Amino acid sequence: MDEIQFRSIMEQYEQDKVLEKFETMNDRDKERILKQCDFLDFSFLNALSNHDAKRGKIEPIRTMKLAEIEQNREKYEKIGTEAIKAGKVAALVLAGGMGTRLGSDHAKGMYDIGITRPVYIFQRMFENMLDVVNSTGAKFHLFIMTSLFNDREIKEFLYEHKCFGYDPKFVHFFVQDMSPCIDLEGNIMFSKPDEFAMSPNGNGGFYSSMMNAGLDEFCREQGIEYINVFAIDNVLQRIADPLFVGATIDSGYATGAKVVKKADPGEKVGSICLEDGQPSVVEYYDMTDELLEAKDEDGEPAYEYGVILNYLFRLKEMDGIVRNEMPVHIVKKKVPYLAESSTSETGYVTVKPEEPNAFKLETLTLDFVRMMGSCLPFEVVREREFAPIKNPMGVDSVESARKMLLALGYEL
Repeated sequence: MDEIQFRSIMEQYEQDKVLEKFETMNDRDKERILKQCDFLDFSFLNALSNHDAKRGKIEPIRTMKLAEIEQNREKYEKIGTEAIKAGKVAALVLAGGMGTRLGSDHAKGMYDIGITRPVYIFQRMFENMLDVVNSTGAKFHLFIMTSLFNDREIKEFLYEHKCFGYDPKFVHFFVQDMSPCIDLEGNIMFSKPDEFAMSPNGNGGFYSSMMNAGLDEFCREQGIEYINVFAIDNVLQRIADPLFVGATIDSGYATGAKVVKKADPGEKVGSICLEDGQPSVVEYYDMTDELLEAKDEDGEPAYEYGVILNYLFRLKEMDGIVRNEMPVHIVKKKVPYLAESSTSETGYVTVKPEEPNAFKLETLTLDFVRMMGSCLPFEVVREREFAPIKNPMGVDSVESARKMLLALGYEL
């Protein structure tokens, strides 16, 4: 970004304090700020004026359950396999997260869950993909979304391990865009004298980040029509699963969402539903007591299926959605910031707040479900496909994932 564009954007979003600080910078610091702007999506600042949007009318949605899937297994697997062989299906992993909650300073996908031998989260991902390659006889492209914090180490790690046997010609990297952190008065914050306070723009930013990297055009050139988007931390999930792909294509819907029957009504997964007549996902923290207690016509919990962040999206609908702006969610967080100090040699100190002091702005993948207009909720067996790793011990942890892998005969 050049200085003229920068000034125009800062004026557009009334960032007078940023402009004042910019005027005091030397040429080197100005250049660093302008370079950072190439990775920042300032349009997110529009969300500050309309972040009180309320949810619409929530109703149950029909889910394709295990019995129906099994009854049509042969048909769906044939459709899915043919699509994969024709090169119409690709996969995309959201791998920008770090392993901080696991006690690691590295990318989450590099975490070793092995007991008697190294078994990395990335390794499990590629092994699951190779299962499909071996069963269909066809390779498919994988897009890996990294972040500014871990892009280099992920590439080095996967090159060192030769993508755990997956053909590297089918593996493509791109960096997730960032959004500026905003203080409670609406001002963009600084983390250093020559650096904005930034955070990744949320897992819903995967397609806009792909577009900025030119990979949407690559998809069109390759004839890719569907992308299976999934999170890195689920070590059991099936990727580009022919059964799931086939069922979604056969339904004619623009989206498929893998779901599991919730362990309990309050489980921390988003609930698949209808919102104002459109497929939608309600996060667990937005589920009211009324929704948690609601029953369907069979007397079963009306919202008993939760998403596992494994979606199949039809690409032709996605361009328009991203260009018309995704909903931006505002999260109040504790963000370290730069403050002037008369006692510091540099004139500045970094303050680590004890209370939330800023807004982080992000998009969510689950919003695509509603915006795509149609969705097939597709039930999978939890014990075979849902072992997320979010904590060292307890629920959704390294400990619980190991138990599930061992129960399926996997050597750790």
